Amino acid sequence: MSTPATTGPTFADLGLPPLLVQSLNREKITAPFPIQTAAIPDVLAGRDVLGRGPTGSGKTLAFGLPMLVRLAGAPSKPKRPRGLVLAPTRELAAQIEKALDESALALGLRLACVFGGVPTKKQAERLARGVDLLVATPGRLADLLDQGAVSLEDVRVTTVDEADHMAAIGFLPQVTTLLDRTAKDGQRLLFSATLDGEVDELVRRYLREPVLHSTASAVAPVATTEHHMLFVARADKQAVVAEIASRTGRTIMFVRTKEGVDEVAEQLRSVGVVAGALHGGKTQNLRTRTLAAFADGETPVLVATDVAARGIHVDDISLVVHVDPPSEAKDYLHRAGRTGRAGESGTVVTLVTEDERDAVTRLTRKAGVDLVGVEVRPGSRELVALTGAAAPSGVPVPAAEPVTAPPAAPRGPGSRERRQRPGATTVRGGSRRGSGAATPGHRRRGGR
Repeated sequence: MSTPATTGPTFADLGLPPLLVQSLNREKITAPFPIQTAAIPDVLAGRDVLGRGPTGSGKTLAFGLPMLVRLAGAPSKPKRPRGLVLAPTRELAAQIEKALDESALALGLRLACVFGGVPTKKQAERLARGVDLLVATPGRLADLLDQGAVSLEDVRVTTVDEADHMAAIGFLPQVTTLLDRTAKDGQRLLFSATLDGEVDELVRRYLREPVLHSTASAVAPVATTEHHMLFVARADKQAVVAEIASRTGRTIMFVRTKEGVDEVAEQLRSVGVVAGALHGGKTQNLRTRTLAAFADGETPVLVATDVAARGIHVDDISLVVHVDPPSEAKDYLHRAGRTGRAGESGTVVTLVTEDERDAVTRLTRKAGVDLVGVEVRPGSRELVALTGAAAPSGVPVPAAEPVTAPPAAPRGPGSRERRQRPGATTVRGGSRRGSGAATPGHRRRGGR
């Protein structure tokens, strides 16, 4: 993780209260990132904010910390949260909740997360006990509203995260319906890696004189990330993918379709690579376990679709592989943003067959990356040099099977386990180590 500047502002300088600053220090988060420095004072002042920064730039804490401060000191009524964060995917919603968990606890606030793929009963029960800040996917929140399990009438501050992705997957109608259920004079925040024409209508309709904070142009973060285009014969592609996946280090591979994800993961496991598959067709239990295994390092390779990977905020991903080239420049940016996070270095490679060369060249240039392609074959010196590729063991490994986790044993009053908010029910993907928790003695910036 990059070292914070010694002359920059502190979280206390930005207006965060001492209890919250102390909580951040305990998590080894000692200095704000640029997007946090820019946005936190305006959010604390009650202004509407448009925030843009690349993945890993710290957007979650940029909106989450000041939201918590604004909600502190006035408990919410049952079923009536006062803060709302909308996220496009289950994984991203869970990651946001995890990133804000300790900070909410420090301020005595109740935090909950609701998303699809799991029964609504426990989520409704949690809301009935009272929640101050609710993190939700639009579809599940709409279901809970229809059931009368929640009301948005008391919501005073709302964040729409990854707004461009909401638009791309058709969630904007649901988002607007949900925003219409919140107070018209409430504070609205919109954060995303990109802010393009697809979200203009949302901004004009719901944000009042928003302050724009952008910490990066809409191009790939080439300063900390190396980008390479690998020309590969179609007949060699499967073998090349297997050798790249056999490298040392955490690797994420992007495939265009759910069926393709399963096929690539199965092929990798058949030659001895421990690989997980992540896409929207998996059960929530299996998705959570797969992401946790990747974050823990038990599964060094994750094969995923674009939509599923939106919620992956795991440090130390050293290589991103476009097994299937993305269809749009902004998808390239989002995929590439899984590595080179928070100032760390990373590598992005795109596998390109003969018939894809022209289209991929145009796409990468639009994304701000002008590349010269390199011809590679299985075992070639160039492939090893650029990716760390190695020969797979050839010994098949089994695929993980979905299981139902047993209920947690009740904790006694003397338990030394991590403190938990009363009534917290969500399952979170990843471990503290996988989600970027610093090792003892390591100073960390606010990169969430």
